Amino acid sequence: MTLTEQTLRQELAACYRLVAHFRMSDLIFTHISLRVPGPEHHFLINPYGLLFDEITASSLVKIDLHGQPVEATPHPVNPAGFVIHSAIHAAREDAHCVLHTHTRAGCAVAALECGLLPVNQMSMEFHGKVAYHDYEGIALDLDEQQRLVADLGDRPVMILRNHGLLTTGRSVAEAFLRMYYLEKACEIQLAAQSAGQLILPPAAVCERTEQQFNAPLKGLKQGELSDPDAVGLAWGALLRMLERVAPGYRD
Repeated sequence: MTLTEQTLRQELAACYRLVAHFRMSDLIFTHISLRVPGPEHHFLINPYGLLFDEITASSLVKIDLHGQPVEATPHPVNPAGFVIHSAIHAAREDAHCVLHTHTRAGCAVAALECGLLPVNQMSMEFHGKVAYHDYEGIALDLDEQQRLVADLGDRPVMILRNHGLLTTGRSVAEAFLRMYYLEKACEIQLAAQSAGQLILPPAAVCERTEQQFNAPLKGLKQGELSDPDAVGLAWGALLRMLERVAPGYRD
């Protein structure tokens, strides 16, 4: 079922509010973009200048693949901030939502040569699923887009070296939950690395755990349980929380 633009606006506004609530925002900078259904290749993105906890469904700006507004809006947009997002949206049909952060933990792991390690169950969700892109300066150069897309490939998440984290999703919920747990994985890794020598599970265990997260019905063994409804249930719980703490996001 195709969601209406109004529903998509509300989901994206909710995502901005959640990123702010969980302290993953960077003032007015970084972006979360969402493709709008239709042949026009239009997207929703934050109005430049608003804090993430100020964003509402109606204040989101609809832009084209070049980051230019396609409808009248009282809010400015930041085309340069869409450079990374537009490249991924154009190359990946499954990347309906693209979420990018500059968090303390994410930036710290992005500066480590080892990258993300399978330190904890949360990080093993991303085992073999993390792409890496080397830092080339502030992402304003359109020539970098091809290299970024090539580095991302078909992976759902990317660590931008010396920069931050990026997740994609077939829905807003999927992109947000990937970012939430990628951020948690980074926090846990930094805490573990500061405490002493790491214990890392065998590769086979990491691979199995990743499959349990991302393909729960594939290779399901007798007597083994799965949780295919986890994303929808978690997103519903998050929206109920927003109704209590920040109900204005639907406006």
